[in-house]
Amino acid sequence: MSVATVADVPRPVAEVNAAGKFLFIAGTVLLCAWVLVPIYLLVVNTLSSPQEVSGFPKTAIPSFDFGSLQFFLGFAGVVRALWNSVVVAVLTMILSIGIGAPAGYALSRFEFPGKATFRMLVLMTRAFPLPLLALPLAVMFIRVGLDDTVLGLALVHTTLAIPFAVLITFSIFSGIPIELEEAAWTLGCNRLQAFQKVVLPLVLPGITASAIFAFTISWNEVFAASVLTVENRTLTAFLLQSLSVSPMHLKFAGGAALVLPALIFIFAVRKYLFAMWGIANR
Repeated sequence: MSVATVADVPRPVAEVNAAGKFLFIAGTVLLCAWVLVPIYLLVVNTLSSPQEVSGFPKTAIPSFDFGSLQFFLGFAGVVRALWNSVVVAVLTMILSIGIGAPAGYALSRFEFPGKATFRMLVLMTRAFPLPLLALPLAVMFIRVGLDDTVLGLALVHTTLAIPFAVLITFSIFSGIPIELEEAAWTLGCNRLQAFQKVVLPLVLPGITASAIFAFTISWNEVFAASVLTVENRTLTAFLLQSLSVSPMHLKFAGGAALVLPALIFIFAVRKYLFAMWGIANR
């Protein structure tokens, strides 16, 4: 029997494979450009002088003029708003994981009436637009004393992040065979010990990835932060309020101050994010 060669492959099949490969490469390049080009332009204009930002033609290489960034960071209220963003994002991350991870574990391990309905309701919480809930939330927070507080805003952001935390952790826990826990039970572990010693090390990348999503959701959210806070604004709400009539070079500096911390955080925990996909696809 002769070995098949490239010439033996039917021409229509080869053309389809070549077209599919071309579309895959083109789509990947466009997706990378869609993400990286705005970041590149943001960095170039942030590190350029005000004259270069407003002048023409534009330069592709920044002059590394830090004047705009220094002026922005020295602007009154920026450091406090940046600190509020960090605190709110961290609280949102802790609360969403503390609530979402147990819910995801329960959905993956236990059978109970209305389980499918509960999963659907968790997902449908994202169907309600935040502007529709802003006024009732503001009134309720004023009554309970949570208006214009970091904790109150973190609770709102947690509500936005919990559906993602529940669904992500549910898929991660579902990828871990229950037989591993049962084996730990037969060796003398109770359910909590089996979870801590067997399941938790395996799902830690997925939980970390869920925490990343919660962090970025809170970090980028602007509507609730603008409506529910006045003195304790986050950086996004502060930028929306203060930079709407600012010069272009200060807007770029503000955008860089908003984007770079989130990129640094994601880059620092990227290995857990990449490891999540391997667990979820088991």
